[in-house]
Amino acid sequence: MNAQIIKDSLNILETVDTLFVDRDFSNYSLRVFTNYKGRTLKLKDDNSKSRFVPNNRHGIGIGVANSKMVLDIAFNLKTKKKNATKRFDMQGATILGKHNYVNFYLQSYKGFLAKNDFGEPSIFRSDIKSLTAGFNYLYTLSEIEFSYSLLKAGLARKHKNVYITGGLGVFAFFDYFSANGAILPQQYYQYYSEQAQIKRYKGMGVGLLGGLLSVFVLPKNIIASCNLMPGVALINNQVVLNDDDYRPKKPMLYKLDFTLSLGYNFKRFYVNLSYGGATYFTKLGYGNKYQSNISNAKLAVGYKLKKKRVKR
Repeated sequence: MNAQIIKDSLNILETVDTLFVDRDFSNYSLRVFTNYKGRTLKLKDDNSKSRFVPNNRHGIGIGVANSKMVLDIAFNLKTKKKNATKRFDMQGATILGKHNYVNFYLQSYKGFLAKNDFGEPSIFRSDIKSLTAGFNYLYTLSEIEFSYSLLKAGLARKHKNVYITGGLGVFAFFDYFSANGAILPQQYYQYYSEQAQIKRYKGMGVGLLGGLLSVFVLPKNIIASCNLMPGVALINNQVVLNDDDYRPKKPMLYKLDFTLSLGYNFKRFYVNLSYGGATYFTKLGYGNKYQSNISNAKLAVGYKLKKKRVKR
């Protein structure tokens, strides 16, 4: 039995080594980057729309990359304004094997600026807090012929000019927000029904998605990529008002995820620009609609630590 434990331990170490350890030092690079991450709540009906957006959404950071992984550490930039949003925001994506694309996110925010389209002043609400978590899993019908780690690390191997694959999968979504009193400022009440005076909301959904992953090799060492993943789910919504609560009668959730990126490779330097987002939409009844938006953008500049040897 001890021999079996040792064998299993060695198998685990070999798997970790294969997935994450790159022994070619010429594949390593140091990176500096600036990024933007956001989480927006939208509440609207046929006549009015309010948005709740966080402050201090920008950051800077450093990182290291190789052919197997990219590790970036970011620091949130806070201005001298008193109205700072407290936040934790983690988002990531990976390709497992030849057919499995997975991305995930976990976001906790406290403090939102309430905006509107009906002329009322914007108001910062430090009492509004939100928690969002979820993942997407896509099984591609054909093999994924590229690695996002290679693209982000400036190490893309170009065998052809266009890589496109698609597939089907599942996703899960959890969304929560709450406030001391209604999330809408009192000045906004006159523009909505009483059922829009939401004190707390919670939604949990599981559904199906389709996806398209693509990479395009352009002239002048430029590489572009585009991913799209629409989906539909059943969602269990609960809405708590100041003096009542209810569950919407139409438990449907619709979503669209996308990622766009552009990379340029020099001999020792590379530049990557990426932008991604996800929109989740559901109806809350009584003419009210709720939309949750997740967004992130990053501009990274990397320097390869060792020049790649050219085989002769």
